[in-house]
Amino acid sequence: MKVLLLFPPQWTPLSPHFAIPSLKGQLEHNGFSTKVFDLNIDFYNKILNKSFLIKSIDKSSKMFQGLLKDISKYHSPTKQFRDYPFPIQNKMLKYTKIKEYLTKKKYELENIPDLIHEAVSILKNEQDFYNPDLLIRALNIIDAGLDIASLPYTPTSITFDNYANPLFKLTYDNIKYYCFDKDTNIFMEYYDEIVDELLEEDVDYIGISINSSTQIVGGLTLSHLLKKKTKAHVNIGGNFFGRVIDNLAKEKEFFELFADSVLVEEGERPVVELAKAIAGEIPFDAVPNLVFYRDGAPVITKKDIPMKLDDMSNISLDGYDLSKYFCADIVMPVQSSRGCYWRKCSFCDQDFGQNFNVKHTEKFVSELSEIKEKYGIRHFEFIDESVGPSYMEGLADELLKNGVDVKYFCNARLERAFSKEILEKAYKSGLSMILWGFESGSNKVMELINKGIDIDKRLEILKDSTDAGIWNFAFIFFGFPAETVEDAEKTIKIICDNVDVIHSYGRSVFTMGKHTKLREDPQKYGIISIKEQQQEFAPFYDFDSVGMSKKELHDVIAKCTLECNKAYDKPLWMYLRFRELLFLYVARYGVDWVRKFKFNA
Repeated sequence: MKVLLLFPPQWTPLSPHFAIPSLKGQLEHNGFSTKVFDLNIDFYNKILNKSFLIKSIDKSSKMFQGLLKDISKYHSPTKQFRDYPFPIQNKMLKYTKIKEYLTKKKYELENIPDLIHEAVSILKNEQDFYNPDLLIRALNIIDAGLDIASLPYTPTSITFDNYANPLFKLTYDNIKYYCFDKDTNIFMEYYDEIVDELLEEDVDYIGISINSSTQIVGGLTLSHLLKKKTKAHVNIGGNFFGRVIDNLAKEKEFFELFADSVLVEEGERPVVELAKAIAGEIPFDAVPNLVFYRDGAPVITKKDIPMKLDDMSNISLDGYDLSKYFCADIVMPVQSSRGCYWRKCSFCDQDFGQNFNVKHTEKFVSELSEIKEKYGIRHFEFIDESVGPSYMEGLADELLKNGVDVKYFCNARLERAFSKEILEKAYKSGLSMILWGFESGSNKVMELINKGIDIDKRLEILKDSTDAGIWNFAFIFFGFPAETVEDAEKTIKIICDNVDVIHSYGRSVFTMGKHTKLREDPQKYGIISIKEQQQEFAPFYDFDSVGMSKKELHDVIAKCTLECNKAYDKPLWMYLRFRELLFLYVARYGVDWVRKFKFNA
């Protein structure tokens, strides 16, 4: 019995994703021979080189006139863009983008291919990586390189943190179109080269992890090719499809084209049970959290009783080439708890499908120590929904007691119990940055989202954290259904007035997840009506509300950018872009150094 676990593009290529190492650890502990392949990192290394970029430029130049000819057949001065056939819309966007490069961006076409190797090397070389001028320049060159790599596949574009396409929708038909369209599928040619290599050794079970909408086209293109080329059982797991399982189960063709089965929700026990079913040891009906088709009808098996984190095997990075990642120091995702211990925020459904579960500090510290000793990794990102004050203190005690020299960052809630003593002790144990759920400067909004914290004490906690030597990153968002322009401006003001303790922030726009508590009493939160989602694979709903209009929301976001840029005055953290990079700089140089460094572009 042989298992192959695959992680497809697109995901930020700075470090391994948590899912595959976790599942590999479980499978091997239960006696299943398991190989892994991070196709995402391999893909980025393949496209970010001179030969690939020159090939992309050549392809784009050769197709330019042909695109114009194809579009001209359908052209009419009275037509709007939406009136053209869908394939022609794709060609129109491609033609416009290629024309822009051929006429206005010749410098990039002529120079970026020659610069890309050095830029990649800077990110992977420790001395250069920690030189901010070199690093920011390298990131800019890589941005341009990825844009050129994507050029022949426009309107698809790949960046370090996104798969983007203005025409891509989360409907089955649209997804299927982009999986099979060679003109826009940037992954297809790469897979044609790599699939045979993946199947050199016969395997019985292939697991593909899809955790985000950015991985859908890459993941399903891969699963389809594998289904055509192998008799192995092809299973799709990960966080994404579990949120839309009801609609997925209705799509019989999905299971004919893309997967023999889909695992949803927490997978550590189900993945082992599925391996047993494929080996013929148990029936497929006995595998929990599984969706598959039998005799033309969908089968959805019972939900699993999740494993305790203490009972799980440690993650395994055996088989990973860590030198491939675009980061001088790997920041490894790890998990001390699963789910959220609060679970009452009205706006959030991040822990959907998870039961709150905590790993004892002794086991967790032992795991961190093993990863450090075995793989040379000493920087960690805790992917917990939130680390509580008492757990943080216990973890710090355990790390200090055992002399485990690591650096880490985590998410946390601005709870009164975060005392100065706890934060100081956590800093001494290696805590360098906390991502705080600050959310809003409006008391009205904070009460509606039911954050369950002392709103007036937030800045005091942030000051104590600053004094301890910890970098404070504040999550904020705009667009909550009842939020007015006045409410949003309070958020902007509190950020700008407190840059001494809010060292950086991350801004997002509210989306209404399908599993949030807002649906239970929508009028309470300012929702007038909920629009049943026309994109059946979208994990969110559109809505009408009493709050800001789309224009007001757009204006507020623009004002936030303008005002915060003035308040922070070209800070290094804005140019580092990724929180992993910011964390590494804070861990290396400290809060004061990073705060004082101003980047003059």
